[in-house]
Amino acid sequence: MVIYRSIADINIYDSPELNRLATQMAKGRFLQVLAEESSCLKVQLLEDSYQGLLDRHDLAKLEISDRQSFIDNLPPDLSDREISDRIPEVIDFVREAMAVPNQYLWGGTVAPNYDCSGLMQAAFASVGILIPRDAYQQEGFGDRVGLDALQIGDLLFFGKADRATHVGIYIGDGKYIHSSGQEHGHNGIAISAIAGNDQVSQWYASQLRGAARIT
Repeated sequence: MVIYRSIADINIYDSPELNRLATQMAKGRFLQVLAEESSCLKVQLLEDSYQGLLDRHDLAKLEISDRQSFIDNLPPDLSDREISDRIPEVIDFVREAMAVPNQYLWGGTVAPNYDCSGLMQAAFASVGILIPRDAYQQEGFGDRVGLDALQIGDLLFFGKADRATHVGIYIGDGKYIHSSGQEHGHNGIAISAIAGNDQVSQWYASQLRGAARIT
């Protein structure tokens, strides 16, 4: 099966009409084509196995590659200590993303507009740490920690009893940074508090599921 590498950021969709974003493929990532449809291609992003639909016109943003190139571009395995040492850079990435004008984008994983889990994936990837794409996947990927044992860099998860639908990163002092939508959020990247009095903080506090640490 042919492997491609992106030479530009690419939108990946979740409907054949190509009108609904599933995720985004940052420049330099790899994919393979799984099937061909009339207006699009079903593809799988190799770093996190995420699947979606690619507009045929975006084939011009891909170059043919091979599995060995993909393997050679994967970051090395890291120890818990090495991951911990990189957490300050992860936080810096999120703060810098917050400082740039942005708004919430469902499926967004490239600057300036992110969704919640896309921001987390991009922040960790910026320091060579690969984590899954969606909030519920990130929750299952990390090691669960109690809220009384939170450390800076831990991920906080929100949602319903059966599934996480939102994620933010803990920055200390009972606060976290997240990209949230318009209806109950900030419509972009901002800081909320676990026990805050503002409407956004209270909304997410009512859905707090727990926390996990990337190790």
